[in-house]
Amino acid sequence: MKVVIGSDHAGFQLKNAVGDLLRSMGYSVLDVGAFNENPSDYPDYAAAVGRAVLEGSAERGVLVCGSGVGASVAANKLKGIRAAVCHDSYSAHQGVEHDNMNVLVLGSRIIGAKLAEDLVKAFLTASFTNEDRHKRRLAKVAALEQTN
Repeated sequence: MKVVIGSDHAGFQLKNAVGDLLRSMGYSVLDVGAFNENPSDYPDYAAAVGRAVLEGSAERGVLVCGSGVGASVAANKLKGIRAAVCHDSYSAHQGVEHDNMNVLVLGSRIIGAKLAEDLVKAFLTASFTNEDRHKRRLAKVAALEQTN
């Protein structure tokens, strides 16, 4: 599986740790930045991660900013991206199983590297259940993307 990773300056160190973890687990990694800790804007990296998923350059994405909130809000502006900030492993796997989440968002100022590792593993090993109730709910979510 190919995973795209991205972060702003606040998430730079945790993003790099996630990238190292993914490579050690045999995943192919596409890093879209940031490539240093100079001040940068999370919407730019949310867009880059989301577009990589939507264009098929990666199957899933991991996005990091300081709290995870801003990057999650920005990523969800892209039609077809289902991003959620997760700080517990249940949400990380359940978001995939029930909501077909395709981008995991982490807050580098909220969690440490070990918890991030657990969350990434839970996210990447989970699969959408494809149950009718979940498909019905996702169709309603998709319909919301059509309204402005």
